[in-house]
Amino acid sequence: MHVHLADRYRAGASWLHRLDPRAKILMVVVFILGVSLAPPGAWAPLIGYLAVVLLAAASSGLGWTFAVKRSIVAAPFVLAALSLPFTVPGEPVFHLPVVGWTASLPGTIRFASVLLRTWIAVQATILLAATTPFPDLLWALSRLRVPGPLVAIVGFMYRYLFLAGDEALRMLRARSARSVPSAYGPPPSVAWQGRVAGNMVGSLFLRSIERSERVYDAMVARGYDGGIRSLIHFHFRRPDSAALVGSVAVVSILIAWSLRA
Repeated sequence: MHVHLADRYRAGASWLHRLDPRAKILMVVVFILGVSLAPPGAWAPLIGYLAVVLLAAASSGLGWTFAVKRSIVAAPFVLAALSLPFTVPGEPVFHLPVVGWTASLPGTIRFASVLLRTWIAVQATILLAATTPFPDLLWALSRLRVPGPLVAIVGFMYRYLFLAGDEALRMLRARSARSVPSAYGPPPSVAWQGRVAGNMVGSLFLRSIERSERVYDAMVARGYDGGIRSLIHFHFRRPDSAALVGSVAVVSILIAWSLRA
C-alpha cells in the first residue's frame, strides 16, 4: 500500500477561503486568546467557543466534523495536565486503590477545562491550515512583522517535513523487503526490533542533515540571502475588516461571559 504525505490545505470557494490570510491569522490568535482566558469550570462560554468553531467549519464547506476528527492530535499535549486531579487539593471525587491517589473536584474541573480549551484551540488552527495555502500563511506572517528568520524556519520545516516523511516510508519499505518473516523460525524479538528502529532513526537523522546541507548550498548558489521572495500579494478589503471586527466582537462577548460565570 502506498502512503503519501500530502498538504493539509483543502481548496474551496467559501467566504473563509477568500479572506485575507492576515485577517485569518489575527482571527485565530484572538480566538485562541479568548479560549485560554476562560476560567476553569466556565462550561457555557467554552461551549460557545466550540459552537463558533463548528459554525466556521460548516460555513467553510469542509463540514461540521472536519476539524473535530483531526483534533485528536491535541491528546498528547493534554497529558501534561493529567496530574491536576491528583495534585490540586479539594473535595475528593474518586480514589485509585492501586497507587493510592485521590482525585479532587477542583483538580478534575481544571483538567477537564484544559482538555476542552486545547481541543477547541486545535480545531481553530486546523481550520486555518485547511482554508489557507501554506505559502499564503508565510506571506501573512511576514506582513504581520513576524521576524524573518522565524518565518523562514517555519517554512523550511513544513516543506522538508514531508521529504523526511517520504524518506522514512522508503526506509520502512526497504526494511520490510529485507526482513521477510520465516515460517520455520521464531519472530524477531522486541530487543532486535528496537535496535533496528534505533538504527533507522539515526540513519534518517544523518540523511536529513546531509540533504539539508546540499539544499542550502544550492539555495546560496542561486542567490538566497536569508529572505523568502514571494509573488503573493493580498489587499485588505471590507469583508476582511468586517470578519476581523466581527470575530473580535464575538470573542469579547464570550470573554466577558466567561469572566462573569
